[in-house]
Amino acid sequence: MFNFGWGVLFMLVNFTFFLICYRWFGKKGLYAWIGVATVIANIQVVKTIEMFGIVMTLGNTMYVSLYLTSDLLNEKYGRGEAKKAVWFGFFTLIMTTVLMQMALVFTPQPGDFAQESLQSIFGWMPRLALASLTAYFISQFLDVRLFAWIRKFYPSRGQLWIRNNFSTMVSSFVDTLIFCTIAFAGQYSLPIWTEILLTTYVIKFILTAAGTPFLYIARNYHPDEVETAHTR
Repeated sequence: MFNFGWGVLFMLVNFTFFLICYRWFGKKGLYAWIGVATVIANIQVVKTIEMFGIVMTLGNTMYVSLYLTSDLLNEKYGRGEAKKAVWFGFFTLIMTTVLMQMALVFTPQPGDFAQESLQSIFGWMPRLALASLTAYFISQFLDVRLFAWIRKFYPSRGQLWIRNNFSTMVSSFVDTLIFCTIAFAGQYSLPIWTEILLTTYVIKFILTAAGTPFLYIARNYHPDEVETAHTR
């Protein structure tokens, strides 16, 4: 039960930081969130926890916030800004992976204590790195396209939850399917692989629904207008 209670608090803190980042820094803050969240999600995914008898990885909350961010950009600034943010996140993930792999190659001095820990966190197999990059790239661009398409049929302000939830739930399933296929296909039996796929997606599904109220709150912020007024 501790992990569940702590997980609820963890989710609230994640989404609250998302709101603060946008409230204080506006659209630039959303780009910054994309970059930071992309890296943090791929660090947290290394750690596994157990909740209600189910083994799961961390990183799902932060990863769902990426969809929340691209949807907010799409809603308030248009599809072009959302796509630009996805490219920025993709670049950030590649840059972090390359630089940390290069950093691990340095020979540590005898008294160094960090190499082993860094190796555990950043020494991903090429297969896992490929899975993460491919899943992120395809699912995020799919989310941007789906959100814009759904808005044609459900354009009102009150229907934001439809645009957000439908686009994210479809794209996060694609993300989970791609990642699990590239990373784990052939590594586990089909029943275990299916369990990993379904439990990961269910968690993302729940987190997407839980994040919707935060998206509504963020939409009512107008930090860029305040910033423009201050610079005049």
